[in-house]
Amino acid sequence: MRIGVYPGTFDPITLGHIDIIRRGAKLVDKLIIGVSTNPSKSPMFTLEERLEQVRRETAGIANGTIEVVSFNALLMDFAASQGASMIVRGLRAVADFEYEYQMAGMNQQLNSEIETVFLMADVALQPIASRLVKEIAIFGGEIGKFVTPAVAAAVKTKVAANKS
Repeated sequence: MRIGVYPGTFDPITLGHIDIIRRGAKLVDKLIIGVSTNPSKSPMFTLEERLEQVRRETAGIANGTIEVVSFNALLMDFAASQGASMIVRGLRAVADFEYEYQMAGMNQQLNSEIETVFLMADVALQPIASRLVKEIAIFGGEIGKFVTPAVAAAVKTKVAANKS
């Protein structure tokens, strides 16, 4: 069985993430979406909320070959523990490539048995970034073009609660 891991903080999950998940799921028998507790980021949503969002938004993709789990470890250790043979990463722009290229090189040094596969973002989805979605929402902008309606509602609720 070919297993892939698509890691991220998914804070929040965007249409860009969902596109990479749909396409990445076609490359493997099982795609594990690893929701990270990245200590270098200050998430808007709790880990439990992000897990729920990702599970809800990916339900039904690829006939149940997707599993959503949290992790708080080195990506390569997590991937190895899941039996993964590949890491799936999305690329939006040259800046993403430079960062991801460096990470892939470091990851290969940690475990050369696990390959990194890059998927180019759909042209229409390239500008979408979770960080920007949150920033737009905080300043009262419309985020419906970048996330699903359920995620947009959750972001708006969080923004309103944080302003109180």
